[in-house]
Amino acid sequence: MTARVVALALVVALVPALAPARPVARVPRPHPSSFPAAPSYVERVQSALVGLHVRAHEEAASSHRLGTQRFGTAIVFDARGYAVTVSYVVLDARRIEARTRDGRTVPARLVGLDLDSGLAVVKLEDGAPWPTAALGVSHDVKPGTLTGSVSLDEDDVLVHTTGRVAAVRRFSASWEYMLDRALLVVPATRSWGGAALVDERGQVIGVLSLRLGEPPHVNLAIPIDGFAAVKDEVVAAGRVVSRRARPWLGLLTAAVNGAVVVEGFSEAGPARVAGFRRGDRIVRVNGVDVRSQEEFYATLWRGRAGDTVEITVRRDDQVQVIAVRSIDRHRLHRPAP
Repeated sequence: MTARVVALALVVALVPALAPARPVARVPRPHPSSFPAAPSYVERVQSALVGLHVRAHEEAASSHRLGTQRFGTAIVFDARGYAVTVSYVVLDARRIEARTRDGRTVPARLVGLDLDSGLAVVKLEDGAPWPTAALGVSHDVKPGTLTGSVSLDEDDVLVHTTGRVAAVRRFSASWEYMLDRALLVVPATRSWGGAALVDERGQVIGVLSLRLGEPPHVNLAIPIDGFAAVKDEVVAAGRVVSRRARPWLGLLTAAVNGAVVVEGFSEAGPARVAGFRRGDRIVRVNGVDVRSQEEFYATLWRGRAGDTVEITVRRDDQVQVIAVRSIDRHRLHRPAP
């Protein structure tokens, strides 16, 4: 009798616990490893990125400003191993090593420069066919466009930042450089030199070149449309041969209080020995008044490389005309054969 009471008590005690255990439909849950480790725009482009570890010639003029050891990202756009990056990373390169996402190190060489845009093409020497990134279009990019910045850092770690285009405008810089249409992207990524700027589909719409301003910084991206139109020329001839060579002086300037002021000189430029002084205010180019850095470049580039350019400067309340024979800058930085 006692045993029956104990058994009955056990059954009664278990009934409440068993009641919720009725069969229910189970929703399948994917394993965490099945989810992508990064956004889809990263997944679509990351296999086409390589990190460039560059050693430049010690005696080269660019090494005085940029150093001899440089690093940047390159984006493979051709399965034969051609990749685009920013020109300052590989300018005057003596040795280039490309490190891939799967840990390989392969030799690379500089094959062409487009110094007008600030881009360069390198060739990966081993491993073809290479995975490639899809080149998109940038002409319809406008402020507010969602973007992703994807690159590698010096430890070959993938870096990606989701952002947007803050502005689309003309951009000029001190080293005789100007883009009629630059993309300004926020937030800035910590590894920008040569990074891929992609749209929501993972297509490359620009190449990140610079970090601008004070924190929080802005990245400048070179639109991809200009490169896509000339990439075959750069690969075949080492430069853009269909475009007139711009006159280059080697002046470093700044816009100060509505004037263009000489700040310095390139070691390899003809302006260094032409008679300019730091602090000179440029007021005319070939007799045409200029009031901004943009006007200075636009007027200078109406001629061609090799022209003698007359620069009127104001110095100590006096006006002086300095004639300087321009050169083709690409001839200073020819890729090795």
